[in-house]
Amino acid sequence: MQITDVKVRKIFDDEGPMKAIVSVTFDNQLALHDIKVIYARERLFVVMPSRKNPDNTYRDIAHPINTDFRGELERTILDAYEDAVATAQAVATADAAIME
Repeated sequence: MQITDVKVRKIFDDEGPMKAIVSVTFDNQLALHDIKVIYARERLFVVMPSRKNPDNTYRDIAHPINTDFRGELERTILDAYEDAVATAQAVATADAAIME
């Protein structure tokens, strides 16, 4: 299965742990939405879409089955997130320079 597209849907600028919401497309045929980029314990990581159970625990709706694909998916998502943050910062810097 190939990751054919990653879209960073929303970047959170606040100081909370959630940094972004991402959608990923596989083989140009299947989209998986609401993947979260979280910063905790001094690192970024990916949290798959989940549903809250009646006992207040959470269960993933979809998730990678093996470690290799999980690593590939996480690296691809975090690379896209870092690119989106860098682009947003560059735009903000350019906008600030124009306003001066």
